[in-house]
This record gives sequence, structure tokens and C-alpha cells, in this order.
Amino acid sequence: MRDGSGFVQCVAFKGDLSEALFDQLTRLPQESSVVISGPVREDKRAPGIPGGYEIGVKDIKIVQLAADNYPMALKEQGVDFALDNRHLWIRMPSQWAILRIRATVIAAVREWFEQHGFINMDTPILTPASVEGTTTLFETEYFDEGKAYLSQSGQLYNEANIMAFGKVYSFGPTSGLKNPRPAGT
Repeated sequence: MRDGSGFVQCVAFKGDLSEALFDQLTRLPQESSVVISGPVREDKRAPGIPGGYEIGVKDIKIVQLAADNYPMALKEQGVDFALDNRHLWIRMPSQWAILRIRATVIAAVREWFEQHGFINMDTPILTPASVEGTTTLFETEYFDEGKAYLSQSGQLYNEANIMAFGKVYSFGPTSGLKNPRPAGT
């Protein structure tokens, strides 16, 4: 079972549940929504994140049954398939762990900057002109304003911010992505 805080193994014994509920539990599709009640037991063998504990199922309320053809089965998927189903892929333990680690690293970096007197000044993601004077930037239509480009750097904005605020940092996204087919090709 998974919630936003981690993964835990749930163990159900036939004698602890009604026959109908146990049967329904054994046929429960992956990604169904449930409310489980039961004691939490320490068990060093129990998998999960963080692991070492399991829930002994004494009662289960099925809130929603997922479709039987859930696309992200517990098997290897190709990268294209996984990216097309990213909203489901990030529920898998490996992706979940990677994103939690990333969030922890970002929090630590931000904390260090804040403790050392820096101010976060994230800069625009889209810019109306190329930062580095190149025509191979990734461009997109920006409503009825014409073209906009993915920002390659927050440097120009933060050079101005430094003069106004002193110690600044940018943790916002920028792009080194260039259009593979420059204009006119």
C-alpha cells in the first residue's frame, strides 16, 4: 500500500476477515483506493519505504476499484511508454524515491542559501528575446504577442537583482534546449 509518505506491506489472513472480503481483497486491482485498519507490527523482513514494518489487515474499506488494465503493471516498461504515462510512473517505488531524494537535496540547498543570507530570485522561464544572441533557441508562440524563447539562463536578470538585493540565487528552471531545426531549414 502506498500513500504520500511511503510504502508499506499489508498482510491479510483469511481467518481475520470475512470470506467475501478476503476474496475481494485477493482480486483487488493495482491502484485501487482503500482504507485499511489493523495493527502496525515491526518486522525486519518487511519491504517498503522506509521498511521494517507491516500492517496486519483487520478491516478494509474499498473506496474505489481501479480498472483491470492499469497500464503501469509491476514489470519493466519502455522509456517512451513510461514518459507517456508519467503521472502513473511516478507512483512506482523507484521513481517515487528519486523524486523524494531530489526534493530533499533541493530543500538542503535552499536552506544553506537562506542561512547564508541569500534571497531566492527565480527568473522567467520564457523570455521575449534570445539571451545569448543565437537563432537556434527553442521558440514557442506566446499568445498574440509573437514568439517567446525558453530561457537559457537567469544570469542577466540576477545581475540586476544583485545590485538591488545583494546576495541572490536562482533555483528556477532554465533550458539549454535548442531547436534541432533552426529557422529557415
